[in-house]
Amino acid sequence: MVVRQDWLALANERRQQVDVALKAALARVQQAPPSLVAAMEYGLLAPGKRVRPLLCGFACEAAGGRWNDALAAGCAVEMIHAYSLIHDDLPAMDDDDLRRGRPTVHVKFGEALAILAGDALLTLAFEVLAEAYPADVAATCCAELARAAGGCGMVGGQVNDLTWGGRIPCSYREPTLAELQEVHAAKTGALFRASVRLGYLIARGLAGREMKDASLAAFDQFAQCFGLVFQITDDLLDVEGETGEAGKRVGKDAARGKLTYPRLLGLEKSRDEVHKLIQQAKDAMRPLGKAADGLLWVIESLLGRRK
Repeated sequence: MVVRQDWLALANERRQQVDVALKAALARVQQAPPSLVAAMEYGLLAPGKRVRPLLCGFACEAAGGRWNDALAAGCAVEMIHAYSLIHDDLPAMDDDDLRRGRPTVHVKFGEALAILAGDALLTLAFEVLAEAYPADVAATCCAELARAAGGCGMVGGQVNDLTWGGRIPCSYREPTLAELQEVHAAKTGALFRASVRLGYLIARGLAGREMKDASLAAFDQFAQCFGLVFQITDDLLDVEGETGEAGKRVGKDAARGKLTYPRLLGLEKSRDEVHKLIQQAKDAMRPLGKAADGLLWVIESLLGRRK
């Protein structure tokens, strides 16, 4: 285990750096309509774990780069994540009224502003990413993030999730574990994979080193495991968590008949799967030695998730 108090302190320090950088990035839109700016700030700066920026920065370090090199990229991914949450919470999608312990954006600002705030955060992410790095690195990173966020990534995963949940019409049949994993590899896992890959690409791009396919494959393996661990623990939280502590409604997945790991595997097998995936992530990162400790701390910290 690499879960130590010094890593927790470092992660908290870096979360604060991310928050400062996110606030600075929002200065780019201060000439926009005030109501739009307010909705964007509310959705983006809500208290959060900043998991994706942490992954991006720790992956950059594991690949031989520096934390600060990946800060802009981490912020860009966090903007995409914030936009996705704003839209996912809408009545036409997951229909949630509570996020991170506060009313969701559409509850506070109305559906029209929520949709537009999400749109603005999506486009701002690519502006930040494109202007933060040399042209060749920026182009590679923008393409990577676009693939992760688009129809073959996060958006497509949300379509499949809503389809299995009955929100998008289809001919229903009982889903398989492989199909469940496919849904979450796109909906949740794609942005985690992009976070890790961006950190790797920035480290190698800024250093001018030739990328090694085997090394990138190890980062991809870690990211795949991370995405599944995050989703399974999220599903378990919906079953076993408390609304006040989790910062969002719990028990809603079962009430809606949503496709989840506990529903398909049961609680005990879901927990076993988490431990198996964490071991696979460790195995993937073993050749990097202590350079990967930050990434391993993040995935092991999911074992104690309460929100």
